[in-house]
Amino acid sequence: MNSFDSPVVLEGRLDSGISRALWLVKWLLLIPHYVILLFLWIAFAVLTVIAWFAILFTGRYPRAIFDFNLGVMRWTWRVDYYGYAALGTDTYPPFTLEDVPDYPARLHIAYPEHLSRGLVLVKSWLLAIPHLMVLAFFLGSGLYATQGTDAIAWSWGSGILGLLVLFAGVVMLFGRRYPQGIFDLVLGIDRWAVRVAAYVCLMTDTYPPFRLDQGGSDPAGLVPPEPSMPSGEAVAPEPAPSPVETGQL
Repeated sequence: MNSFDSPVVLEGRLDSGISRALWLVKWLLLIPHYVILLFLWIAFAVLTVIAWFAILFTGRYPRAIFDFNLGVMRWTWRVDYYGYAALGTDTYPPFTLEDVPDYPARLHIAYPEHLSRGLVLVKSWLLAIPHLMVLAFFLGSGLYATQGTDAIAWSWGSGILGLLVLFAGVVMLFGRRYPQGIFDLVLGIDRWAVRVAAYVCLMTDTYPPFRLDQGGSDPAGLVPPEPSMPSGEAVAPEPAPSPVETGQL
C-alpha cells in the first residue's frame, strides 16, 4: 500500500520523437491485440465470477486468478497507452501478460491478503455508481466504466478523454510536440478509470479516491511485484562460521 492509500499504481512515460502521423493507423496495427484481448477479457469475466464466489465464501481472491486478471489489465493498459487512450508511445506493445519494466506504460495492483465477504455483494455496482457517473462524463459513452470486461471500451471514447487525445494527435500531425498539460490530464483520467476498474472487478476493497492525479508518474511511484519463489525451492541456510573465524582456535 502506498502513501496515497491506493493499491493501484499506473504509470506512463511520454516518449520523445513520437511520429506525427502514425496515430492515424494505429487502430489497424492494433487489430492483432484487439482480437487476442477479446478472448482474454472473456476469460477475465468468467474468472471474476469464480473469484466472486471465492471471496464470498473464503474472503480471499484466488492468487492464480488475480495474477491472470492483473496480466490482462496490464496488457490492455499497454495497448491503450500506445493507442487511443493516450498516444503516449510509438513502441509497439508486447504480447504478454507479464509486467515489462522497460515499456513506457506499467500497471501494478497489490494483491489483497483478505477481502470483505459482505462488501463483495455491493461494491461492483452500488458503491461504484458515483465513480461510474464521473467516468461516463470523462469517457463519453461510459462503456468502460459500466462494463469493465469489455476490452474495446478501453479505447477511443467520445467524451473528454477522446477529445483530449484527438487534440493531441492533431497538434502532433502539424509538427508540434505532445502538449505536456494535455498528456498529464489524459493520464489522470486513465489512472482514475483503472482504479475504479480494479475496485469494480473485486481486486481491492480500497475505495477509489475522487481525485485526478495527473501526470505520467503515479503519486507513490511504481510498486514492483513481489518476487515469487518457485515451488519446492528452499532457502539455503547460511554456513556456520568456522572455529578459526570465531576465534575459538
